[in-house]
Amino acid sequence: MIADKDGAVLVCQHANRQIARVDKDLKMTPYVQKFEGRRFNSPNDLVYKSDGSLYFTDPPYGLAKQDDDPAKELKFNGVFRYANGKLRAIIKDLTRPNGLAFSPDEKVLYVANSGPKRLWMRYDVAADGSISNGSVFADVTAEKDSDVPDGMKVDTLGNIYATGPGGLWVFSADGKHLGTIRTPEPPANCNWGDDGKTLYITAVTSVYKIKLAVAGAKALYQ
Repeated sequence: MIADKDGAVLVCQHANRQIARVDKDLKMTPYVQKFEGRRFNSPNDLVYKSDGSLYFTDPPYGLAKQDDDPAKELKFNGVFRYANGKLRAIIKDLTRPNGLAFSPDEKVLYVANSGPKRLWMRYDVAADGSISNGSVFADVTAEKDSDVPDGMKVDTLGNIYATGPGGLWVFSADGKHLGTIRTPEPPANCNWGDDGKTLYITAVTSVYKIKLAVAGAKALYQ
């Protein structure tokens, strides 16, 4: 989920294979449903850029047989950009695109790939929102813990907090692994709350929080 304009919330729906908008009165309406006439696989995570454009990932996790499911209409598992009523597929070569986040200056887009190779990618972002120069930012495929790269957030210094094997992996903007916040159970996603320095972490059965020394980068809509 992500905060949208006017107190509404955008929700990724696996079963309905769409992004829905929930307004303040809890009325739910479809927001984005198809790409070039074809239904999405199962939208998974989403983030706004400061110009109001929406970026989201679309892995096949919501389909019973995933890539082999007869209901799958897209030939790829993509990352999309939605702006001014126009939808573009900006990444088509990741096997399981999942979490995503922008650097504080929005010049870099980070995307988690959950498998088979468990890694995070980085892409340069142009002023018009297009991306280029994709490269592996960090690779945890060889880690013994079975958890996968999933959701992520960025702090005001540009450090990345990314759920992965064993907990939240913390990276500097240049890709150095600064440490791991170990969690009692596999983490899935995270977000800033309270005073801006508290990181909330969703996991298998619980929600955890930890107070940090650096504030998180603020989302476009609060």
